[in-house]
Amino acid sequence: MTRVLVVDDQILIRVGLVALLRAAPGLDVVGEASSGEEAVALAAAELPDIVLMDIRMPGMDGITATTRILAQAADPAPRIIILTTFDLDEYVYAALRAGASGFLLKDTPPDRLLAAVETVAGGDMLFAPSVVCRLIEAYAFREADRAAQPPPGLDPLTSRELDVLRLVGQGLSNPEIAGRLVVSVATVKTHLNRTMAKLNLSSRAQAVVLAYESGLVTPGHAG
Repeated sequence: MTRVLVVDDQILIRVGLVALLRAAPGLDVVGEASSGEEAVALAAAELPDIVLMDIRMPGMDGITATTRILAQAADPAPRIIILTTFDLDEYVYAALRAGASGFLLKDTPPDRLLAAVETVAGGDMLFAPSVVCRLIEAYAFREADRAAQPPPGLDPLTSRELDVLRLVGQGLSNPEIAGRLVVSVATVKTHLNRTMAKLNLSSRAQAVVLAYESGLVTPGHAG
């Protein structure tokens, strides 16, 4: 069973999501939260596999809650899908930076939402690579300039790990990276996992962001 935590300050939306998820095979709703603070506490107590996270909530917003949940989580960390009524690139970028694995609008049809949960639970991101690259190119350098701390250095990485990170940043999938480097998909996964561990990254999305913010990949050189 995939354990799901639902977070939304609007009770009608939250109840509807919970009902939809409970009716689906293979899903177990382990908690409901109406605020970011409550979400952080429930995630620590219930250890969900997936968190459906609203962005706009009173007090702690969904992006901050996402960051805190992933920071305190033991391995494996929950995978977080951001839910919002606003189709704005800034929110998607903030979600990527926080380590979210997906982004959905609240008017997403039920069957697509359930498919999204299944996709993310299986370890995939819910962002098309082209969308990720467009968002990063649009916002990474602007946000990096505003950041109080520079992105982590890449010195701990081996040359092959740098190659893999560069190709991840360009939006390539693991099989595409394997073909480009003439190695197996399992080898790509090993290099990527080691890279993420060395750089303290919790998601592939954060690896894409870091590839841009560190200058390893630059706008116009993706793909």
